[in-house]
Amino acid sequence: MGAAARELNLTKGAISYQVQQLEDELGFEVFSRSKRNLSLTEKGVDLLQVAKDLFDKVEREIVGLRQQTSSRITIGMATYFASRWLSPRLMHFITEHPDIGLRIQPLVDLMDLRANDLDLAVRWGKGDWEEKTMEVELIFPCPALLTASRETGQKIITEGIENVIRRQTLLHDRDGSQAWRDWFAAAGFEWMPGSNDLVIPDPNVRVQAVIDGQGIALYDFLVEDEVEAGRLYQYQPVRLDAYGYYLVYQRGVESTSAIKIFRDWIMQEANPG
Repeated sequence: MGAAARELNLTKGAISYQVQQLEDELGFEVFSRSKRNLSLTEKGVDLLQVAKDLFDKVEREIVGLRQQTSSRITIGMATYFASRWLSPRLMHFITEHPDIGLRIQPLVDLMDLRANDLDLAVRWGKGDWEEKTMEVELIFPCPALLTASRETGQKIITEGIENVIRRQTLLHDRDGSQAWRDWFAAAGFEWMPGSNDLVIPDPNVRVQAVIDGQGIALYDFLVEDEVEAGRLYQYQPVRLDAYGYYLVYQRGVESTSAIKIFRDWIMQEANPG
């Protein structure tokens, strides 16, 4: 009774009461009781076997249902990564694995995967998140650079980075982000966050804000089209080489066939050599 109480997080008295209620409803004793011993009656043994058989059947049904639904997976990622890196490659996966359905869910920050029905997530950063139940794998390194509008970039070229950066609004992806602090340290500048700093979680919206001259942000090579077109300027001397894109998933789910297939595919796409 004590072991059952601990297993079910109930009191010993509650377990005893429930057993008594069960026996009253069944109309026969499940346990033989003495002062020091508690053992199953003959009918109790028969009932235990029936219950085990039924639970085993339920477990087999659950496994079967999981296998039926495992061919569809949900992946959380920023729309920025989805549109600029994944989308041009996604047809390769669909062609190679027509039996696996994908659902791409917009993701601004790493959330609890189970609570949000995510099988996997792609996140940008240094990969140093303390997620004890999560696996974190580097998809590919993607150094971050100070990124500004064309007009601000011209000022950096003519006036110098240190003279310009103090007058700029720093755009962040989320509260508590360490990226700008890391950049200032890499540049050898004292970290002095401004009161007018702005958090814009959606990276695509943040790109447009930079183009419009609303501030400066940290971006990687995925904005190369805007840089080549002259709409954005990237300051090359200082790079955050520790940053990149990481695949995050609940520990153990990689054994699921569809998840393993997608995991292996995205790693191969990112590192074809």
